[in-house]
Amino acid sequence: MEFGVGYFPTHDGIGPAELAKLVEERGQESLFFAEHTHIPASRDSPWGGGPVLPQKYWHCYDLFVAVTAALVATTRLRVGSGVCLVVERDPITTAKEVASVDRISGGRFEFGIGAGWNREEMRNHGTDPRTRMALLGERVEAMKAIWTQHEASYRGTYVNFDRIWQYPKPAQRPHPPILVGGEGPTVLDRVRSYGSAWFPNFSGSDEFRDRIVEAARTVEVQVCGAPTDVATLDRFRQAGVTRVVRWLPTGPRGHVEGALDRWEQAIAELVGA
Repeated sequence: MEFGVGYFPTHDGIGPAELAKLVEERGQESLFFAEHTHIPASRDSPWGGGPVLPQKYWHCYDLFVAVTAALVATTRLRVGSGVCLVVERDPITTAKEVASVDRISGGRFEFGIGAGWNREEMRNHGTDPRTRMALLGERVEAMKAIWTQHEASYRGTYVNFDRIWQYPKPAQRPHPPILVGGEGPTVLDRVRSYGSAWFPNFSGSDEFRDRIVEAARTVEVQVCGAPTDVATLDRFRQAGVTRVVRWLPTGPRGHVEGALDRWEQAIAELVGA
C-alpha cells in the first residue's frame, strides 16, 4: 500500500512547488490537488463537511497550473487531481492538459476525476446537474479516444466531434490512471466502465469503511481522506487497498508540516518502524 497526501493549493498557503518538494523529500509517494473553478456566492448545495464552507474552496489555484508546478519541482513524486471536475471542463482542452503534464513529467500524472457536489457551480459551466453522470462518462470516453487514436472522433448525447488530431499523447500508455471519485450507490459501475480504480473520499463512518473493504475485492481501490487511525489503515491494507491519501490542512509551511508529522507517525506505527 502506497502513502500520499492531498491539498487545496491556495495563494495564501504553502505553494504547490514548495509542498511537492517537501513531501517528496519526506518519502510520500503521491500528492493530489483539489479543484474548484469558483464557488457561487449564493449557494444552496450542502457541503458534506458542515454548514460553513472553508474559503480554500474558492481560493484555489487552477488545477493544472498547480500540478505543473509540482511536477516540474520533483523527480519521483506522482502528482494528481483529487479530483478534476470533468463536468465543468471542455474534454478536448482537458485531454490536451492531461497529456501535456503527463508528457512533461515523464509519466507521473494521476487523473482523479469526479462530478462534484456543488450544483450551482456546475450550472455556471452550463452543466445540468441531473445529467452530470452521463456527461462525465462521455467526456472521459472522448478523452480516452483522443489519447489513444491518431485521428479521433466521438459521437454521444452530450459530446460530439469528428476527426481531430491532437498531440502530444500521454507518456503513460494507453493513458494516465483514471481514478474515479464519488461515493454514490452506482460509483463502482463507473469504475468498471471507464476507470482504473475507485478513489472515494473517506467519510470516517464504519459503514463506509466496510463498503471500501468490500469493494476492494472486485476493483482496485485507493482511498482519499484517509484517517490517521492505524487500525483503519491496517484494515485497508489487509483488504488490498493500493493507496491511501491524507488531506493536509491549507496554510503556511509550519502548519502543514505539523499535520504531515502526524500522518508519518501513523504510517510508522502501521509498518512497525
